[in-house]
Amino acid sequence: MRAVLQRVKHASVAVPEEGYESSIGTGLLVLAAFIDEDTDEDIEWTAKKIAAMRIFDDADGVMNLSVKDIGGDILAVSQFTLYASTVKGNRPSYIKAAKPDVAVPLYERFLAALESNMEKPVGRGIFGADMKVSLLNDGPVTIIIDSKLKF
Repeated sequence: MRAVLQRVKHASVAVPEEGYESSIGTGLLVLAAFIDEDTDEDIEWTAKKIAAMRIFDDADGVMNLSVKDIGGDILAVSQFTLYASTVKGNRPSYIKAAKPDVAVPLYERFLAALESNMEKPVGRGIFGADMKVSLLNDGPVTIIIDSKLKF
């Protein structure tokens, strides 16, 4: 599993054709992608790491607090393009990204794991939809987490 965390002042995802929108205030926009080999362990590890990642400023201006510590929110959006291979040619290959029959259940389990770790609901996109994502980066602070690189 791969996730990109962006510290934000606010973020939203919309699917205008479906009349759908989800938004958060201060917190994390999390872009998430999955591969066929991802397991519940990958999902749990990543969700726990995201909730505990100390990338918010404390009273001294030092990144020492987690999104959970500050009472922030999370907006999690599926983004298979995080597994793009750009080694050959100029057209990215997405062959490594899990197909929807595998990725959708993984995404749903990831959302549940985030909610469990945050102890509150998280915002979400609609898997496979043509989503419009808006955000105001804070910092900017952007962190990449890959569950296959945890050791």
